Amino acid sequence: MTPEEIKQAIEKLDNLLITSQYNEAKEFANELLGLQEIQENSETLSIIYNLLGIAYYNLSDYPKALEYYSKALEINEDLGNKSAIGGSLVNIGSIFANLHDFEKALEYYRKGLSILEEIGYKLYQAHAITGIGIIYRHFLEFNKAKEYYSKAIKINEEIGNQVGIAVNYCNIGIVFTQLLDYSKALEFYNKAIHIYEEIGNKSGIATNYGNIGDLYQSLSDYPKALEYQYKALQINEEIGSKINIATNLCNIGVVFASKDSTLYNSIKAEEYLQNSLTLSKEIGAKDIIKVVLDTLHTLRLNERQFEEALEYYKKAIEIEKEIQSEEAKNKVVLFDQKRIIEEDEKARQLKLARFKEQEKILLNILPENIADRILKQETFIADFFPSTSVLFFDIVNFTMLSSIAPPKQLVYLLDAIFQKADEVVETFGLEKIKTIGDGYLAVANVTSPLENHQKATALAALQLLETMRDFVVNIPSDLGNTDWIKNMKDLEIRIGIHTGEVVAGIIGKNKYTYDLWGDAVNVASRMESNSEPGRIHISEEFAKSIESHSEFTLIPRGEISIKGKGTMKTFWLENAK
Repeated sequence: MTPEEIKQAIEKLDNLLITSQYNEAKEFANELLGLQEIQENSETLSIIYNLLGIAYYNLSDYPKALEYYSKALEINEDLGNKSAIGGSLVNIGSIFANLHDFEKALEYYRKGLSILEEIGYKLYQAHAITGIGIIYRHFLEFNKAKEYYSKAIKINEEIGNQVGIAVNYCNIGIVFTQLLDYSKALEFYNKAIHIYEEIGNKSGIATNYGNIGDLYQSLSDYPKALEYQYKALQINEEIGSKINIATNLCNIGVVFASKDSTLYNSIKAEEYLQNSLTLSKEIGAKDIIKVVLDTLHTLRLNERQFEEALEYYKKAIEIEKEIQSEEAKNKVVLFDQKRIIEEDEKARQLKLARFKEQEKILLNILPENIADRILKQETFIADFFPSTSVLFFDIVNFTMLSSIAPPKQLVYLLDAIFQKADEVVETFGLEKIKTIGDGYLAVANVTSPLENHQKATALAALQLLETMRDFVVNIPSDLGNTDWIKNMKDLEIRIGIHTGEVVAGIIGKNKYTYDLWGDAVNVASRMESNSEPGRIHISEEFAKSIESHSEFTLIPRGEISIKGKGTMKTFWLENAK
């Protein structure tokens, strides 16, 4: 399949779900999963898994729905697709809500909501909030339910999601129905219908017509109940929603079978109930089958056809046992799925912890934006920077120092010196690139833009000299005898600076090194090696770049021979007198 054909296939699958053709959607999705092109495209595979989960969810096969939502979640975690991760968590929460495991449902809703709020993905935020509202409604906390539905409406209004607004108007209508405030319920059902009519969503219109029909039946207004059930049926037949057609046929049959109704008509009741029974068996809608059989049993009793009434009663008992058996089986399968999900969650958390640890390590050894690029799987990093400032410094008499200091104390001293240097260069916006022995390399205007980087580098160099002159280190006593410090001369560094173009990039596969190359690096290194203790040696180019700044004094050193460069005019950099 070409990318365009795959796109069209997903649109077809989505349309089957929109029109409530869940069995057809399930079959088509499984056909797609058999294609190699789909299996090789992780993003497309996750979309199909998610849509397949929706199909199974609407067919009340919750273990299967959970299986496919979990597969979609796993792929999206590997892809780092946070919006899809949040959506999958919300979908899984919906499964647990339907199974009345509300504690687990809330856990998944809140996990998903946290991710979705972090990235600002409001569509599924609204889904999660709606789900939480449904849980409150189940516990008869109607005010809390309405509060969450209203929150969801507000978010959907912000993003212009008319379907989400209508869904929650319908949910509020259901709350008012349960509160027996039928006028308010009708008001919200009609608000939902109005939106669905504006956007041409027939399924939504039919659902609310059915709700209104149920409401009028509760009021024993059978003509009105029948009117709205017929309206719902007509739309569902147009869009081919078999499960909703079966529901409407059943509801109409129940109206005609109501003994206290002026519309009581056993022949019509029989006709609609049998049609509903046939369709329900075809699609495996056992909950509807149970209602139909119970109604046919009552109808036969009303008609004093006791033998047939008994047969329907037996069938109703059988289907009830099947439902209970399937529920028990589902609970076992679901328990296993739940265990797998919890194990996957532990593995995910461990993987996340390891990732964060790796991220922390990378940030410690590489510039932040370079570490981010590696974490985003960028495999080759090489950049050209036309204008940078490069600073080198090393510690004077380090060879002598390393000969008198014990190894652990020497490393402790070096670490303390370089940490101080880190503080200084970070203060002025430079980035440390690396240390080599007692040498230290920093650069400005490479990993992040730095306006007037030459001035910032000059200020950093002057501050480094001052910091090292005042440097005092207290070596812990547990590292051994420190008498050698008496023989240590005052700590001094020498600095070299140049400005120019560089190439920067990552080398190494397992042990990353971020490094600089180019003439600017070479000249800065030569400035440092030809410098003097406690002084800053700069190139003529660097001197020219800062000569207009009154805070600096530039002292000509004259022309000196620089290895690999020949004769160069250089300067000493000092604070202005």
